[in-house]
Amino acid sequence: MRRSLQSSIPSSRSPGVSRRSVVAGLGATAAGLAAMPSGVMAQAGQRLHFLVPAGVGGGWDQTARAVAETMTRAGLVQSATLEHVSGGGGARAIDYLVSTGQTQQRTLMVSSTPIVLRAVRGATPSYRELQPVASVIGDYAVIAVRAGSPYRDFAAVAAAVRRAPGDVRIAGGSVRGGMDHVLAARIFNVASGVEPKAVTYLPYDAGGAAMEALLTEQVDVLSTGLGEVLETPDRSAIRVLAVTAPERVADASDLPTLRELGHDVTFVNWRGFFAAPQLAVATADSYATLLGRLLETPEWEAVRARHAWQKIYHARADFGAFLEAEEATARQYLRALAII
Repeated sequence: MRRSLQSSIPSSRSPGVSRRSVVAGLGATAAGLAAMPSGVMAQAGQRLHFLVPAGVGGGWDQTARAVAETMTRAGLVQSATLEHVSGGGGARAIDYLVSTGQTQQRTLMVSSTPIVLRAVRGATPSYRELQPVASVIGDYAVIAVRAGSPYRDFAAVAAAVRRAPGDVRIAGGSVRGGMDHVLAARIFNVASGVEPKAVTYLPYDAGGAAMEALLTEQVDVLSTGLGEVLETPDRSAIRVLAVTAPERVADASDLPTLRELGHDVTFVNWRGFFAAPQLAVATADSYATLLGRLLETPEWEAVRARHAWQKIYHARADFGAFLEAEEATARQYLRALAII
């Protein structure tokens, strides 16, 4: 298991900020508190801790970091920290949160579709051991290559997979049977007609490591999230060949969809937050409300647009029902692909 405290995201109370800036920051926070219901006020002005079930980089890290930074910038919390507990496709982080839950009263663990896929495959520990707090965003997936790749478009990759699926190395930031693998298997099953198990998939610990494998020519193709590609420091080094959106994404309108290329594959990966089972229901409710308020701030809208994320907000009971529906869909999907 790899654990590391990655960063602390301070509020305007950080050393080095002028008194004038501190006063302005406190005024903004007070104004925000005045508009909040009492349950949220109990959490606002405090510290939140975000648990990321993988290494640095990738969609989980990106989402947790964006939420933490934007909450502090919008004055919803004073400070936020990030901790990475990687291993087992998220299993070690779940186990850690459950076993230390009494001391994790201000902790929210980020997760997404892979946590449901784990449950469907019968893997333990499961998301059912945690408290669902809220989903916040959806991220479309992409198939991408290096800028200098011989594959100039998606049709070229599909043809290569059709000819010799074992020769096209596809990377992703999830374990075998996880989201990036399942999605790549589905895409090339539809586009190339190959059996899902014939697709050559190489798993990496989070999307950042998978991206690095692509850029260093260890692999040929990357299956990852759109937001991850858009936030790559050297965006020009990556060429997106197709997006899994039903139609072109407004915030990334230059990128073609699989559907418009003639392959009817669509998918959006939700991301949200879970808490320890020992957390009081009222506190979990207040965290859900706090996340909902975050999504309505102009600061968050700027972040959302930059990543081309979609808003998918389900709080508490609604999030739980959403997860059950996602699990039923995932079970049908994995059976159809002969993965379970």
